[in-house]
Amino acid sequence: MTKTAAEIEDDRQIRELLQNWAIWRDAGDWERFRTVWHLDGRMMATWTQGTGDEFIEISKSAWAKGVNILHFLGGISVDLAGQRAISQTKMTISQRAEVEGVVCDVLCTGRFYDFLEKRAGKWGIVLRQPIYEKDRMDPVTPGAVPALDRALLEQFPVGYRHLAYLQTRIGYTVKRDMPGLKGPEVDALYARGAAWLHGEPL
Repeated sequence: MTKTAAEIEDDRQIRELLQNWAIWRDAGDWERFRTVWHLDGRMMATWTQGTGDEFIEISKSAWAKGVNILHFLGGISVDLAGQRAISQTKMTISQRAEVEGVVCDVLCTGRFYDFLEKRAGKWGIVLRQPIYEKDRMDPVTPGAVPALDRALLEQFPVGYRHLAYLQTRIGYTVKRDMPGLKGPEVDALYARGAAWLHGEPL
């Protein structure tokens, strides 16, 4: 279907917003980062869930403690429906921390699934729900091997179990029912997205 000029501009603005999210968040540019959210916007992450403002405050605190989380974006798909949109963005989350005495990098691959709305001429995030597809843990120093607690590791969904393990070990309470590549959680998310595009409330 051919997009109108207005739809092309909306698509452009959403893509710019999504890219700014990653740049401004990872750079600690909190004032500009705040502008990508609507006031009631919410962030769902493994290690914290809350409003955009709450996510900023806990991210600031984590930043000050040396928590190292970075994001890299890939392809973006945007579905527009008037003043609403659903976007999916391929991404990786990279976090470095000491795990069982060994400094490790965890790399988690997935998608950001975003509920967006245009209010007073401005697009903003209403809900960001990551989808966690697969992850891995690698020691920073070659040959070093952390002795993982297998019972703890296997308590977490396969899509983000190494990320959850690391985050648990550094003191965070990790949400254990986040959507993955397949399963009822991601199916429910897709259904919410379809309902959002049809004008239903979250």
